[in-house]
This record gives sequence, structure tokens and C-alpha cells, in this order.
Amino acid sequence: MSLASFSLILTGVLLNAVAQLLLKAGTNAIGHFAFEWRNIVPIGWQVATEPHILGGLFCYGISVVVWILALSRVPVSMAYPMLSIGYVVNAMAAYWLLGESFSAMRLTGIFVIILGVFLIARS
Repeated sequence: MSLASFSLILTGVLLNAVAQLLLKAGTNAIGHFAFEWRNIVPIGWQVATEPHILGGLFCYGISVVVWILALSRVPVSMAYPMLSIGYVVNAMAAYWLLGESFSAMRLTGIFVIILGVFLIARS
């Protein structure tokens, strides 16, 4: 895989990770809610106007464009597993930015993901 192709994949993955973090920040700002008929309009309005959620959706949109560019250059059997990098990025960012915890099992899983991505990139 060329450096340019890997850069496109990594950019798409990072944009997707940022989108997830922004969506989480947006839901944290709104608070816990239930989808019920009586609150669809007020909650829908809060979701539709929450800046973090809007930023997350924007990042998703850009990540789709970048992903399409990446798929035009790399076989999907190689590109798709690279999305797993997003799990690692999100776990580390959630720990650092949102105060989420790591267990030994989660760290082991992250190591397995990193190893798997390394092996696929080398094939």
C-alpha cells in the first residue's frame, strides 16, 4: 500500500473517530433522553441544533468522501480492516478527553487490533 493510500485511509478513520467523539460530546451536553412520541420534537430539535452533533455529522460526511477516494486506490479487503484503527483512536481519546476507563481486557483487545492492522498492512 502506498503512503498516499494509507494517508487517505488514516484520514478517513481519524475523521470518523472525531465524529464519534463529537457525537458523544453532543449527547453529553443534551443529557439522557428517551425517544417517546411526546418528546420527539423537543429532543429532535435539541439534537438537530447541538453544535457538537452538527460537527460530528459534518466529519462523517467528509470521512465518506475521503473513504471513497481511498477505495478507488486500495482493495476493500485491505482498506476495510484498517477501520479498526478507529477503535484504538476512540478508546485512547475517550480515556484522555472523556475520562473513560481502561481495563486489562480492553488494553489486550487494543493490542490485538493494532497487531491485526499491522499484519494486514504488511500483506
